[in-house]
Parts: sequence; C-alpha cells; structure tokens
Amino acid sequence: MLNGLVDTAVAARYLGLSRSTLEKFRVYGGGPRYHKYLKVVRYRPEDLDAWLNDRVVSTTSDTISHG
Repeated sequence: MLNGLVDTAVAARYLGLSRSTLEKFRVYGGGPRYHKYLKVVRYRPEDLDAWLNDRVVSTTSDTISHG
C-alpha cells in the first residue's frame, strides 16, 4: 500500500514496469492518471490501483481497455 503522491520511480516499481514505460505512457496514453506541476510528475496511489484493476482479466479471450 502506498501513501501520498509518489514519483515515477516508485510508481514504476509498484506497477512492475520500467520508468521509461511510464514515461512513454505519459506521451502516448494508456497509462495511469498522473499529476504534473511544471516538470514534476506525481501519481496518486488510488490512480495506480485503478489502472491495475482495469487490467484484470479472467481468460485470454477477455479484452483490456487501454484508455
């Protein structure tokens, strides 16, 4: 469980992704919601959890919404 806003490195570890993957998601879309002020990017833990929960599937025929 994460508390407070977290930076890209912490968010990436939590999601099991690389920092560069999260950075690409910010450019091309499909990643978790984030906050940006000037050049500072932070993620809310509840947004990371929501993004993960949106990708839960039961079978290989289930589709994942990438939005």
